[in-house]
Amino acid sequence: MSTQNNTHHPISFTLNGQKLQAEHGETILQVAKRSDITIPHLCYKDGLATDGNCRACVVEIDHERVLAPSCCRQPTEGMEVKSDSERAQKSQKMVLELLLSDMPETKYTPNNELTDWAEKMQVQTPRFDARKAVQQDLSHPAIAVNLDACIQCTRCLRACRDEQVNDVIGYAMRGAESKIVFDIDDPMGDSSCVGCGECVQACPTGALMPANNVGLEVPDKQVKSVCPYCGVGCQLTYNVKDNKILFVDGRDGPANQSRLCVKGRFGFDYVHNSERLTKPLIRRSDVPKNVDYIDFDPANPGTIFREASWDEALDFAADGLKKILKENGGEALAGLGSAKGSNEEAYLFQKLIRTGFKTNNVDHCTRLCHASSVIALLEGVGSGAVSNPMGDVSNADVIIITGANPTVNHPVGASWMKNAIKNGTKLILLDPRRSELTRHATHHVAFKPASDVALLNAMMHVIIKEDLTDKAFIESRTENYEELAAHLESYSPEAMEPVCGIKADKIREIARLYATADNAMILWGMGVSQHIHGTDNVRCLISLCMITGQIGREGTGLHPLRGQNNVQGASDVGLIPMVFPDYQPVTNEQARHRFETLWGTELSDKVGLTTVEIVNEAYNGNVKGLYVEGENPAMSDPDSNHARAGLAKLDHLIVQDIFLTETAYYADVVLPASAFPEKTGTFVNSDRSVQLGRQALDPPGEAKQDLWIIQEIAKRLGLDWQYDSAEPVFNEMRQGMDSIAGITWDRLQNESVTYPCKEEGDAGSPIIFTDSFPTQSGKALLVPAAIVAPDETPDQEYPFVLITGRQLEHWHTGSMTRRASTLDALEPEAYVAVNQRDLLSLGLEAGDTLKLQSRRGEITVKTRIDDLTPAGTVYMPFCYFEGAANQLTNAALDPDAKIAEVKYCAVRISAA
Repeated sequence: MSTQNNTHHPISFTLNGQKLQAEHGETILQVAKRSDITIPHLCYKDGLATDGNCRACVVEIDHERVLAPSCCRQPTEGMEVKSDSERAQKSQKMVLELLLSDMPETKYTPNNELTDWAEKMQVQTPRFDARKAVQQDLSHPAIAVNLDACIQCTRCLRACRDEQVNDVIGYAMRGAESKIVFDIDDPMGDSSCVGCGECVQACPTGALMPANNVGLEVPDKQVKSVCPYCGVGCQLTYNVKDNKILFVDGRDGPANQSRLCVKGRFGFDYVHNSERLTKPLIRRSDVPKNVDYIDFDPANPGTIFREASWDEALDFAADGLKKILKENGGEALAGLGSAKGSNEEAYLFQKLIRTGFKTNNVDHCTRLCHASSVIALLEGVGSGAVSNPMGDVSNADVIIITGANPTVNHPVGASWMKNAIKNGTKLILLDPRRSELTRHATHHVAFKPASDVALLNAMMHVIIKEDLTDKAFIESRTENYEELAAHLESYSPEAMEPVCGIKADKIREIARLYATADNAMILWGMGVSQHIHGTDNVRCLISLCMITGQIGREGTGLHPLRGQNNVQGASDVGLIPMVFPDYQPVTNEQARHRFETLWGTELSDKVGLTTVEIVNEAYNGNVKGLYVEGENPAMSDPDSNHARAGLAKLDHLIVQDIFLTETAYYADVVLPASAFPEKTGTFVNSDRSVQLGRQALDPPGEAKQDLWIIQEIAKRLGLDWQYDSAEPVFNEMRQGMDSIAGITWDRLQNESVTYPCKEEGDAGSPIIFTDSFPTQSGKALLVPAAIVAPDETPDQEYPFVLITGRQLEHWHTGSMTRRASTLDALEPEAYVAVNQRDLLSLGLEAGDTLKLQSRRGEITVKTRIDDLTPAGTVYMPFCYFEGAANQLTNAALDPDAKIAEVKYCAVRISAA
């Protein structure tokens, strides 16, 4: 997304007698649209490449023999153009009449652009015979294909190929037989379609529509908001009628420019699921806590809980906390907040734990995803946030993606990466597994799992030995380089080849490619961070970036890809145990005094427990009370059998959520909360952009806003809080957080703002570290990292490596997406992906039910052949309760970040 100034002079021309000016590269149609001059058009759509095939937008240009499509033609100086001449309008109407003759009698969408233009242009009933009927294709759970309404404008094709780069939609046959096809003319449900729905948003006639007649109702209101899923932070519009979301459209936000993925577009109806919690629940006195609730039906909570009034439930929740606080002190209490909620909710939650519970035992899911990234970045560059936005890949000559599968985890972000690659950017993909991005990669480097440090150190060895470093940058902006260089002496490519499994020549090739690029960018995911050496992995990425000077300008830098919609914001506002908001250490006297003054109370200077440590201490009997807001540790924590046993041992567990999650089974009191579309608040995406999510629906039944629930607990603990909405909470956050001090609530009504933004009126800072780093010295610290073996490695008893991750259609622990009807129809059951060679050696076939065992537990699950997964390795998504991968994963912790090694453990496979 280049910011170069346009040095071309405007072009003056006339359109329908009106003098206009066009910027360089603008078409006649684009100038007309911004000048409120109406020209019919169908194949043209903002954001798509122009095609000029429908000819509805033709105009007459003086002294030219033929009519010209205004969507493709750029004006020249002094050109005279008419779109309203008799000749032009006769042609426009004829095109519309011909296309209209093929339209079915029943419209598939109330927003049919063809019929709308026909009415505006006063086109009469067509005089031409319709083409032969085309059978409807309803094979895809998300998208209905109605090719009888297709005008072959190819907007869907361009959206699929050029925008999303999924390459599913094509244009086949000739003449009267020509048509839109999916792959090799497959039914859409059998094709490689990923369900992003970009074709649906692009289609002007309803030839491609949401399935189940979703788009036929006309909404009574539209609400601008943001997506509740991954960290890309796509802006969207909820189309609502009678307190129900009908459908979702992409909005032109900075992170997505109207694009969405299958979850953002079709994963909204979880909010209307019949299993929504609508009344407070208290555990029945005759039902003890059990470790195993696998047969519990969340649709029938009465087997464990009884309904209660809000006053009874809140009093019960607070009384249990006060009892533990009085008898055992604040260190026996803890809180787990949510990266799915707003900044204001996360801020109030951590404030409650610190001021009401009198402890820093507060954390959220960042401990299970990017804690090691944050720790290494704070140590190395003084900030845990990304240096450059995701879309800045368009300005990079080379990008490294490692430990991440963006097409699954960050699909819209992946589309920017694929767009950049199509425009010449080279991709170095470092990943033990193949992925959809492999076909776009200049180099796919399939190193041995958990050998990141060996590979990255070998790359740096090459860069130093071949004198490819940026000496001026190292001298002026880094420290500890000499120690790093000395450490890397023993990490030659030849020495590391047997460790990481990559040929020495290949290591040299990719090291040279990265180091010699004018602009190069590194993006990584949880395949890097979720190891006991995760912090060391990120230290290596930081050093690789710094010794080549690839930071502080467009198309460079470091970007940890955030997994949840507000994991960045929740961390920023202090929902982590070692820092106050804005990453101010709880051990720092000045920081502590600042928040004691702001909050009017004394605060603990003791670093609190992390997520896994909280559960461990619950198991050990030291943490006796836990407040869980919007998290699901019974599914997300590693060694979940142990985690569930810890939850069962708690004296008092409060769960605040929208569904009776697996964690809620162990609760003493359950508080029904608000889903994402039912609240207003701010959220921070992976790019550091602060965005406003707006309430579109009322919560069901007696469910309440999370901000209200947190305050009611606080009041019962003696805290005098009076926040009537998210706005006053945000204003208080600004007082304690210099990074957002310049962002006003009013400004967020109209735009996204990227922090740091310290003064009102500042533009914000999409690219940071341009001149210095926010460290004490102003320089980046280069930290050497040695090879550390995984906590456990394959052996004769457990010969396979288990890698876990997300999948495109589901998100996190599945509590939302598995209750979204379309998403669950696309991927309804748990599976383990196994290389075909391994299946054959075990005498098994795809679809067989396997027993998967580790040293911590076992599950039975169906298998899929997956040659993306290397031999000796199996892969499982962790979103399925009935096949919970985290029953197998290892809870061994990175010593620096306290993140668990859920990306690597030893397992064995056998027939069930």
